[in-house]
Amino acid sequence: MNQTIQIAPVRKTIVFAATCEHAFTVFTSGIDRWWPKTHGIGAAPIRKSFIEPFVGGRWYTTCDDGVDVVVGHVRVWIPGERLVVSWEIGSDWKPDSRAAFASEVELRFVAEGAEHTRVELEHRNFERMGAIGGDKMRNAVDGGWPTLLELFKTAAAGGAT
Repeated sequence: MNQTIQIAPVRKTIVFAATCEHAFTVFTSGIDRWWPKTHGIGAAPIRKSFIEPFVGGRWYTTCDDGVDVVVGHVRVWIPGERLVVSWEIGSDWKPDSRAAFASEVELRFVAEGAEHTRVELEHRNFERMGAIGGDKMRNAVDGGWPTLLELFKTAAAGGAT
């Protein structure tokens, strides 16, 4: 009998003073301002981080050795509202371009009055990595996303990108 495993998604929410459009822009085109240079999956340190602004675009880093390392691909791009990207990283924290094994990160940007935005993050589909790998990745990102969202919040509060 085949059993399907289910691994709960990671959900995080953060609210801060910015418009949804500004928050979206800082998360995407401004990712190099806040994504830590120490949080890379390449053989060399990160030089710069990018998210290409269209469905199918790459989320990638350029490393000090000149190599581009893909983190994922844009699946949904609705500026100021919603971003969905694949997370093409194996539980061993190495790039894994096999779509069947990729988890997925969704961000929703929701207005909280005229001056604030609530960002709702859901990182899901860990079961694609198998029970052990999926649990390992889920636990890692559950502890990692809060720090990353705080760095993002700080960058978004800093004004224009």
